[in-house]
Amino acid sequence: MEKIDLFTLISLIVAVIVVLKLRSVLGRRTGDEEARVERYRAERAARQGGAPASASDNVVAMPRRERDAVAATPAAEVTQADAEERIKTYPSVEAAARTGLIDIARLDPAFDPDVFIRGAKQAYEMIVTAFAEGNRKLLKDLLSRDVYDGFTRAISDRESRGEQVDQSFVGIDKADIMESEVKSGIASITVRFVSQLISATRDKAGAIIGGDPQRIKEVTDIWTFSRDVSTAKARANPNWRLIATQSPA
Repeated sequence: MEKIDLFTLISLIVAVIVVLKLRSVLGRRTGDEEARVERYRAERAARQGGAPASASDNVVAMPRRERDAVAATPAAEVTQADAEERIKTYPSVEAAARTGLIDIARLDPAFDPDVFIRGAKQAYEMIVTAFAEGNRKLLKDLLSRDVYDGFTRAISDRESRGEQVDQSFVGIDKADIMESEVKSGIASITVRFVSQLISATRDKAGAIIGGDPQRIKEVTDIWTFSRDVSTAKARANPNWRLIATQSPA
């Protein structure tokens, strides 16, 4: 029994020493954890074909459902000549609209029509979806006061009748710049969107009173976005707001 007790005691001592050694190693922080996590996220985004969002891009900035606000960073230096050349070679823009884009670039050389269109597509999908869901908070951040009032009146009328919109956004086939101009330092760009939606409106009893939940419908909208580019302070704000909507003639 004395031998067994001695062996047990020695085993316990060894176990304690091993545990202490492990704690001293596993419990030690190297200061590189956050960097490794960021590297992992970047590699995962690259594998998925994504790229980190750049707050300096001159896009139609909008709040995202699952993102935190990103602090703006200064845009890379771009010469006016570079900006004008980029716009002159941008495809599928009428001469009058191209002249307006060049006028915008003369005030804001960081302006890029291709980046603008990508942001406009994101804004279009978010606005169309928010309107169907009755999400007034999201709409308020994306629309001018007049357009917001019109959208919320339509939402309130729909709610007063007990109606609900079931909608699935399929995608955008086209987004073309139709018009652009600068007046008193305010840039405006009009875009024609051709999108595909699945949409149906139901009454309070759940019966379909409009649309078709089984059919994809092509929708054409003409929207005008606006942004102040009159001063350096104004240009620091990348947000474009929807200021007008119209249906094609």
